[in-house]
Amino acid sequence: MNRTLLIVGVIALLGIGNAQAAGDVQAGKAKAGICAGCHGANGEGVAPNPTLAGKKEDQLIQAMKDYKSGRRDNAVMKAFASQLSDQDMANLAAYYASLKGK
Repeated sequence: MNRTLLIVGVIALLGIGNAQAAGDVQAGKAKAGICAGCHGANGEGVAPNPTLAGKKEDQLIQAMKDYKSGRRDNAVMKAFASQLSDQDMANLAAYYASLKGK
């Protein structure tokens, strides 16, 4: 009985953690204004910068984390990404993933 309760409790905690990590589309939209200069008002991309609309959330999050850590080398993106929390990244990714890509 105690083991079952422990397992259920762990599963519930993991579920809560995943729910909190999920991006909020509206919060991402509110934060996306700073991205528009290079990536377009709707994430459509402004040459030579890539389109963000319609990309997968995990792909967008990984790119932002790579810029923040310096794994990807771009001074402009590093400056912007370094100001983002993990939740900000999740929110932006959710927003851009929700848009229709080209």
